[in-house]
Amino acid sequence: MEMRGLLLLSITACCSAVPLPAQERENWFLAEKYLRRFYGLPAGLQGTQKSSDTMRIKIKEMQSFFKLKVTGNLDSNTLDVMKLPRCGVPDIGEYNHFPRNLKWPNNNVTFRIVNYTPDLNKADVNRAVRNAFNVWSEVTPLTFKKLNVGNADIMISFGTKEHGDYNPFDGPDGLLAHAYPPGKDIGGDTHFDDDEHWSKDSHAYNLFLVATHEFGHALGMSHSNDPGALMYPVYSYARGYPLAEDDIEGIQALYGSNPDQRKVKPKPDAPDKCDPMLSFDAVTELRGETIIFKDRFYWRIHQQMPEPEMTLIKSTWPSLPNKVDAAYENPDKDLVFIFSGIRMWALNGYNLVAGYPKYIHKLGLPKTVREIDAAVYIPDTGKTLLFAEEHYWSYDENTGTMDEGYPQSIEKDFPGMGEEVDAAAYHYGYLYFFHEHVRFEYSYASRKVMRILRTNSILNC
Repeated sequence: MEMRGLLLLSITACCSAVPLPAQERENWFLAEKYLRRFYGLPAGLQGTQKSSDTMRIKIKEMQSFFKLKVTGNLDSNTLDVMKLPRCGVPDIGEYNHFPRNLKWPNNNVTFRIVNYTPDLNKADVNRAVRNAFNVWSEVTPLTFKKLNVGNADIMISFGTKEHGDYNPFDGPDGLLAHAYPPGKDIGGDTHFDDDEHWSKDSHAYNLFLVATHEFGHALGMSHSNDPGALMYPVYSYARGYPLAEDDIEGIQALYGSNPDQRKVKPKPDAPDKCDPMLSFDAVTELRGETIIFKDRFYWRIHQQMPEPEMTLIKSTWPSLPNKVDAAYENPDKDLVFIFSGIRMWALNGYNLVAGYPKYIHKLGLPKTVREIDAAVYIPDTGKTLLFAEEHYWSYDENTGTMDEGYPQSIEKDFPGMGEEVDAAAYHYGYLYFFHEHVRFEYSYASRKVMRILRTNSILNC
């Protein structure tokens, strides 16, 4: 079965006598290299039954870490994750929370910037490094002192390919940086790949974010399997405070909290798609895919994808807000509309449409409405229903005006539904209303609830 141009590889195919096609062979070598580097796959087992069994075990381990469907097969979702830009530190290894309790013996840690990248001014590099250390000192008793000469606990440098530690980088993209756990000599040292383009904003790779992640390793932190955590191994850009609850719990387990700590608001952990109490913020179609928004994340669902894919909203759309209230697609116009507070954005595919955001009141909503709870387009009528608290409005997509006689009561016009809606979708004559952890399948023609399901049944739970 072909999925997005990548063939599903059976693990047993690697050990058969029949040569693999070129693309499959290339994918196989990529997977072996990835699993050796990040999951401890032993070298020298090629072409044996033991190789097949070990590869399957290691692929399952990697799939479990990234919360993919655990099959042991090298499917397209697994290969896609293997190709993402990421930290060069293994996902299993001698870091905390690991058995040896690696940490600095005192709370006064020194650092030195040995050389600089030509991509940024020295002042910008200094600022990014200092701000990265400040993130960790803010939630621990640690203090960081900069040295200009001599040997520091954490030696920071930029290099390419083989750069002196027998742990080479791989050119642009791929491996971005790596750091060593606390200890003597190379312990704590942090290296950045200078084949990358380093920036101080959302372009290419943001040095502050990557440095903050790597310094987490230099302090003894391991990788997190929470996609919302800074210590997640795959790079993503996001504005604002970088630490999630998982990051703070991890570093404080090593060093304790900062006695002078001001109140910080960590980012929420990534939602668990199979949490029985899971609720959605918004649901929409986008060119045949289903997009589900929750907190600062979204899931993509497609019939050719074995498992929903979770991504940070800011990684795909840096200018969208972290929280989406409602969304809907008008396939005739090839547009998706995103609502957050009193503003709305338009997407054409995955691209933001110029001229947005606009105020939601431009649609004809009264100024008393401060946010939309849910929105859904009904292609049979050309109307979009907009839900806010206990009421809804009908917007005519053809005339660009609000229909007269609205708002109407949700409870009265959609009996059996209750009075509030979190998200809504429409498929083949059925409206799907999401409220808290329940999904209502509602017949638009007969005006009654046909089935009640769990919200996350749509996520294969």
